[in-house]
Parts: sequence; C-alpha cells; structure tokens
Amino acid sequence: MTRTILDIHILQSVPPSNLNRDDTGTPKSALYGGVRRARVSSQAWKRATRKAFADLLPSSELGVRTKKVADALAEHITALEPSLAASAAVELAAEVMRAATGSKVDVPKRRAKDEAGEREPGPESSYLMFLSGRQLAALAAIALERSPGGDLKAFKEALKDKEYKARIKSAVDSRHSVDIALFGRMVADSAGLNVEGATQVAHAIGVHPSEIESDYYTAVDDRNADDESGAGMIGTIDFNSATLYRYAAVDIDELHRNLGTGLQENEQPTTPAQKAASAFLEAFITSLPTGKINTFGNHTLPAVVIVKLRDKRPISFVGAFEEPVPQGTEGGYVRESCKRLAAYIPDLERQFDVADDQPTWVFRVGEETRALAALGTEVTLGALVNAVEDAIAQRLGSPGSAA
Repeated sequence: MTRTILDIHILQSVPPSNLNRDDTGTPKSALYGGVRRARVSSQAWKRATRKAFADLLPSSELGVRTKKVADALAEHITALEPSLAASAAVELAAEVMRAATGSKVDVPKRRAKDEAGEREPGPESSYLMFLSGRQLAALAAIALERSPGGDLKAFKEALKDKEYKARIKSAVDSRHSVDIALFGRMVADSAGLNVEGATQVAHAIGVHPSEIESDYYTAVDDRNADDESGAGMIGTIDFNSATLYRYAAVDIDELHRNLGTGLQENEQPTTPAQKAASAFLEAFITSLPTGKINTFGNHTLPAVVIVKLRDKRPISFVGAFEEPVPQGTEGGYVRESCKRLAAYIPDLERQFDVADDQPTWVFRVGEETRALAALGTEVTLGALVNAVEDAIAQRLGSPGSAA
C-alpha cells in the first residue's frame, strides 16, 4: 500500500546552552556509538513546536492541554450564556466533561478566602485533557440546549436521553485541532476518544562527543558599599554545546484521517492536512526549546534541512553518526557532518531501494554545507513550505497552494 510520509532531517549547532535539563539541572545526554552525546528530548522540541503554532495558525485551529478543563469549558458556556454565574458555569462544565469523557472533574467545595488572601482551588481533572477550541465550543452549545439558563439539574436529567449523551461524546471525537491531530491524545477513562498522533519526533542528539561544563557565577549586591567585599549570591549552572541531528516524520495519511477533508474556515483551496503539515514543517524547523534561554541567549537556526516525501515508511539518518563525527581540520563539526550525510544517504537508499523518484528538498546555509547540495532541489524556507504543501496536495488529490 502506498503511503505518504514526510521525513524532516536537520543539522543545527547550538552554542553553550541548557535547552533541556534533567531533575538535577544538568543538560540531558545519551550514550550513542559508545560515547556521551548532548540530547534534547522529543517532548521538549514538540512543546516548542506547539508554541510556534501560535504565529502560524489561527487560535481556532489549536487546542488546549490542561487539567483545568472545566474552567476552559466554562468560558465557552458563559460566552453563550452571559447571565450565568461563573461558579454555576464551572459546575455545569464539570458535569459536561464527565459525560463527554468519563473523567471525573472535582469541583472543590466553596470556602472563604483565608486572611492571607489565598485563592480557592479550581476544579481539575485527574490528568491533562487535550481538547480543541472547536470541541469546547461545541460542548458548550450542546450543553445549553437542554439546560436553559445553565440549569444543572435539567442537564443531568437530559443525560438519560441516550441520543443526547451520544452527541456530547461525539463532540469530543470530531473537529480535532491541528496539534491534536499531529501529536495525538490519550483519554484514560475513555479509550474510544484516543487519537493516534500523525507525527513522530526523535530525541535530538549530538553528532559528536559532548562534555558537560559548569559555569560558576556571582551576583553583586547593588547596595553594598565599596569597602564591602563578597558576592550577594553565588551559584553554578551546567551547560553544553553541540551540533545536533534532529529528525521528525509525519504520516500524512494519518493526519488526513484525523483532520478530515473539509476546507479551512478561510475557504482557501487546501485541505486541513496540507496546512497542518506545512505549519508543522515550518514550526519544527524554526522552533527552539527555551530552557535557560535568558541565561545563554542561544538563538540559533538550522544549518541544514533535508525534507523527503516517501511512499513506504519513515527513515532516520541517525546511523550516519553512530561513529562520532571528528572535528574538522579548521574546527567545527558541520562540514564533516554534511560529508557524512552526503555519503550515507545515497548508499542507504540505494541498498534498500527507497530512492526511486522520491521528492527531496535541501535547505542549507553556508559553504560548509555544500556537500549536500546535490541531494535534492535547493530551496529557501518559504519555497520549501510551499513545495511540500503542493506535493502533499498532489498526493491527496486536492488543489495545491496558491504559491
């Protein structure tokens, strides 16, 4: 069976930084090829990618992942029923979520604030819930159909109607947001509402050995007099630096199934899967986890991006770096890493018969990346996004982008 898989390969150098730390505050690392490498977890880069969506997609196409799901739904309920008290909207929302997902949402008993002005705890589900804005809006509208004025008793009575309750459940199982379709969703109390994510993101890993270093820092008290010695504060922070190999794969067919075939709300001639894939591509390329970003200011962009549209299965090229890349004669690792990939990719694809007319685009910066120029069509970031969107459109049998 022919598939449509979008493979994204990136080389990116990061200077002294602490992008993603463990429970001790140390940058994450991994053993690969018998040596210790810098590592950034897939969760960290997926989070950065999701945050980047805010600049690429309308809020209506995105979801919210939170334990405070009753508060999120209550906002939609009060938008439709402004006269409803906030506390009543939250109680109704909690009941709606129980009916929709089978998950218990505890609404704490109301109590007076203490003398310190402590806020009352809000209602929370027992685990993070992931819902799209459109799903929340649909739930609010359906709930108010049978609970005039937000009447909680009327809503509970309406739940005896099996058809009505089924509509509530179906509102959570349709009209998924882009981020839910890409990254998936698990609902522990209702497996039927789970969504299989269309995207796989590998842990970014250094192509060479990387040591953890420590920065000893001091802070001076601005109010100290000239004759007062010593620091107001001292401490240490761990960091590393590395050239990272990053990889992600998007199953376009799964993405298409998750999002459906309807046109976007702006009625552009593209399917939701096309727009979601191109948004993910740009967000994944340009995003960066923000761990200790104010301390290190490590704002870098990739040196190389290789994108392939495959028809069988995703393929990572991390094997090119199982043997650590040596430092170049003039320093650095990018040039040698590109030479490795330039030799490894054609050899792997030839041996496994996976190179037959698969579209490949290369987006690169600098003379040191020239070895990869012959691997595909050279493009800029904007041209890459448009070309991939058009290629997906052709595969899905839908109109291309307007580029």
